[in-house]
Amino acid sequence: MSIQIYNTLSREKEPFIPLEENKVKMYVCGPTVYNYIHIGNARPAIVYDTVRRYLQYRGYDVQYVSNFTDVDDKLIKAANELGEDVPTIADRFIKAYFEDTTALGCHKADIHPRVTENMDIIIEFIASLIDKGYAYESDGDVYYKTRSFDGYGKLSHQSIDELRAGARIQIGEKKQDPLDFALWKAAKEGELYWESPWGKGRPGWHIECSAMARKYLGDTIDIHAGGQDLTFPHHENEIAQSEALTGKPFAKYWMHNGYINIDNEKMSKSLGNFVLVHEIVKKHDPQVLRFFMLSVHYRHPINYSEELLESSKNAFDRLRTSYSNLQHRLNSSTNLTNNDEEWLEKINAYRNKFIQEMDDDFNTANGISVLFDLAKQANYYLEEKHTSENVIKAFTTLFNELGNVLGVTFAQTELLDEEIEELIQQRIQARKERNFMLADQIRDQLKDMNIILEDTPQGTRWKRG
Repeated sequence: MSIQIYNTLSREKEPFIPLEENKVKMYVCGPTVYNYIHIGNARPAIVYDTVRRYLQYRGYDVQYVSNFTDVDDKLIKAANELGEDVPTIADRFIKAYFEDTTALGCHKADIHPRVTENMDIIIEFIASLIDKGYAYESDGDVYYKTRSFDGYGKLSHQSIDELRAGARIQIGEKKQDPLDFALWKAAKEGELYWESPWGKGRPGWHIECSAMARKYLGDTIDIHAGGQDLTFPHHENEIAQSEALTGKPFAKYWMHNGYINIDNEKMSKSLGNFVLVHEIVKKHDPQVLRFFMLSVHYRHPINYSEELLESSKNAFDRLRTSYSNLQHRLNSSTNLTNNDEEWLEKINAYRNKFIQEMDDDFNTANGISVLFDLAKQANYYLEEKHTSENVIKAFTTLFNELGNVLGVTFAQTELLDEEIEELIQQRIQARKERNFMLADQIRDQLKDMNIILEDTPQGTRWKRG
């Protein structure tokens, strides 16, 4: 079975057939870097990092590009409020973006282009659209002639007449038609600007992705992705710009992840429920947040709350406990048992089941269900009197393999400091000496230090609380 992708353009699942065999060109719209990223920005970062990981797992060479919008109205406003220049603010929050997304297990893109570093190709792109009759200059601004592109509305599945009914010309705009959108904005007094054939100014939002996707990936790419809110007008306008210029399809597959609600309400600054990743990861394991995000299919809306995140932590801990039990048992396992082959076949069946689920439009929710089934079987296997090193290694290998696809780690990699390690050893000795009062005191002391102990048949284990 081939990978199936739900294509926003066709509103159907389609077999994934890249333009070049075994190669994938993928462009993901990145953030505007005027603040720390919020949880809504985190979802596409996690989702499309996982898509990329899975495509690589299935043998594809993925060229992954994700941009930074480092100049626009929000950045200029932030610069004015903070008394700093735009580049300084952009640099600060690009650094913060990498800190947050790295904590969430996201790999960096192959290329992270910035608008300010690609101004020449953006200006050239706009000039070519004017030459082809798809754009016009108006008193220092440049606008795209929306009605000149026959396919406008095909991504959002809206007719030009429906769009016309809701279009308005804002104060200060000099459009020929309310549907036209800005490619270049004349600079206002005191604003950051670049020289262009139309005077001092800066690009409109939509043109940057068209220009940079073409520069780094070519006229037609395999996958263009982003949040559902970008479908219209951002991605619709990208299609109009790019296909008008090249005469070729801009992207073969369009992917859009669903919205995030906070405590069952739409996230927005006006409601005061704006949650920054920078704050979440101070209180919660970033791996748990990633696991939580992947527990719902990427196209579906997801509701965030502290209670749901705690529930996700408990679920993730069950997988980590199963993995840890396997690791502990390795030391006491034999090299072979009579039923090795039977168990190895069972384990491999879970690998095939995971692939089957993920092939169906990257269904991470069902992929995680396979992991829980794997953990259940591992726990059942560990109840056997004689266990095999081969089988346990096969279980742990598959845990690591599938976890890597999802970007999560089941191994407890944190190190205890010497004081805590010594206390655990003291408690173990106290239990051996049947000094249970001292053992309980040490347990309570460790609990206060956020260390939870578990007494198992394989020995005393710990985890962060």
